Amino acid sequence: MKLFPYAHATHPQWRMAAALVLAQLRAQMALPHHAEAPSLALLYITDHYAAHAQDILAHLSAELPEVTDWAGTVGVGVAANNVEYFDEPAMVVMLCDLSPDQYRVFSGVAPLVATGADATGFIPHTALVHAEGRTPDLAELIAEVADRTASGYVFGGLTGSRGASAQFALSSTGTMGGQGAASGVFHGGLSGVAFGTDVGLVSRVTQGAQPVDEERTITAVDGNLVLRLDDQPALDVLLDRFQLSLDDLEGTVARLRTTLVGLSDPLDVPPHRSPEPVALRVSGQFGADVRVRHIIGLDTARRGIAIAENTTAGTRMAFCERNVQAARADLTRVCAEVREELEPEERSLSLATSLAASDTEASPHPARRIAGAIYVSCSGRGGPHFGSPSAELQIVRRALGDVPLVGFFAAGEVAHHRVYGYTGVLTVFTMPA
Repeated sequence: MKLFPYAHATHPQWRMAAALVLAQLRAQMALPHHAEAPSLALLYITDHYAAHAQDILAHLSAELPEVTDWAGTVGVGVAANNVEYFDEPAMVVMLCDLSPDQYRVFSGVAPLVATGADATGFIPHTALVHAEGRTPDLAELIAEVADRTASGYVFGGLTGSRGASAQFALSSTGTMGGQGAASGVFHGGLSGVAFGTDVGLVSRVTQGAQPVDEERTITAVDGNLVLRLDDQPALDVLLDRFQLSLDDLEGTVARLRTTLVGLSDPLDVPPHRSPEPVALRVSGQFGADVRVRHIIGLDTARRGIAIAENTTAGTRMAFCERNVQAARADLTRVCAEVREELEPEERSLSLATSLAASDTEASPHPARRIAGAIYVSCSGRGGPHFGSPSAELQIVRRALGDVPLVGFFAAGEVAHHRVYGYTGVLTVFTMPA
């Protein structure tokens, strides 16, 4: 495996942006340490180009005939190493140096098999998922895709667009029988790329909100209406915590516009299969298992709080707020975790001897380096949240170094088997050092 060529460009005309991207890709493909004939491309465009999605895919695939498979989607912004393009016409492309037997592009006309290997013997270990947020039963569909992978872990994001949306999913393996020819551009549903066990991946979730209250247990709930917290009326708990009064409705509503809730599964429910350990809190911050949701209403008659997710009794909940310093610190932390995982494991002679039940256990973890990376961030993050243009991507660059990276700003981020909010999902492809 070699470094993944990647490119990014902005221009009012998509053809000019495509020409700039192609020039960058071809220049990198000619370099000795970069892939010269990759077969899989990831393509992300801002919603300014969404109406031209089919033309863009047709043009790029014709100009890069060696690339047989394409995947991607639309975002309100797109990202590359050290730069983001927010609210402007732009596109990013990364060419992945993977053997065709190591991945499968999937979509509604070429879905992943329900269990085990497909007709070619491919077994999905994990998957990059792109999804339309208005798809019915979306949470269940994402969990189903996760269940169709060996690890139970998927990553990606929801299409982000203020108008037309699109997903790219062009597969060299074709479509299901009876589906006919597919154009490679889809509207609605799920699509993406599944990766086999031979593809080295490290993935982390970084949170953008910080708890401002103790964690409580939901003890009564009706759909998305939380009725009781620790057996107390939920609305009374909220008003008491923030010293609010319904007599001052305007002030209460203004305060609640900046208040969110962080949800975690019940403690007695075993975590979904995941290659990443789940932590409830990290240094006073939310761990990767917490989903941040909006408060969308108050029920004064039932003394309840309406939140933007149907939940169940036993779920843990903490009031929280978005916090720039916490978001910066957590992004730095997950990048450091990724770097640490790529470094060789150093053991003392005595520890190595005590673990020497086998040669494999006694050997240090092999050093790896990054071939390419994908970063999916919330559309509410990015430069506007971090304080300056491209500040979020600059943090990633300082931590990971000058590595190939592309991504997009989504309407919701996918990690593990759930949809998150106000988070970033960083995934790197690794190769031997």
